[in-house]
Amino acid sequence: MNDCTFRLVRSEDVPEILSIYAPYVRDTAVTFEYEPPSLAEFQKRVADISAEYPYVVCRSGQRVIGYAYAHRHMERAAYQWNAELSVYLDRGFHGRGIGKRLYEILIGILRLQNVKNVYGGVTSPNEKSERLHEALGFARLGTYHNAGYKCGGWHDVSWFEKSIGEHGDEPAPFAPIQTLDDALIEKILSGRA
Repeated sequence: MNDCTFRLVRSEDVPEILSIYAPYVRDTAVTFEYEPPSLAEFQKRVADISAEYPYVVCRSGQRVIGYAYAHRHMERAAYQWNAELSVYLDRGFHGRGIGKRLYEILIGILRLQNVKNVYGGVTSPNEKSERLHEALGFARLGTYHNAGYKCGGWHDVSWFEKSIGEHGDEPAPFAPIQTLDDALIEKILSGRA
């Protein structure tokens, strides 16, 4: 992981991010999409999410080898202090601690945004993702049984949660990522925070 750099997503990263994501769609039940999105659709997704939440890429050399993002967990106003996390790695870069570092970066930025709880949904079984969540202190909440049909079978989805902030009275509202101090974000991205 020493040759990896982490930064917020840029529009020029989207084709590489999509090339990482597409095999998960085509070949696995990790995501419940059946067809990879078009580049235009994926660009819109990235732009919509990164307008308010952290969307982080990991680069090695001149290419993106992994990415992670957070997004609103549920829609009602009282849920604004929650976020759901997702991480995807190029298949050749599993087991190097990159997914863990991407999650740590997301959590660091989300704390600045006044998020209190983070969640991860994991298609079960997925030992790598389950171990990642457990290693980062997430607790297993429960399982939606037979939640999705893909790759010739029904799959469960296990949910994990982690508290990342104090739950006091009158919490500060969610702060979109554009309102944060760039220097603080850079410290988190570089591992100096």
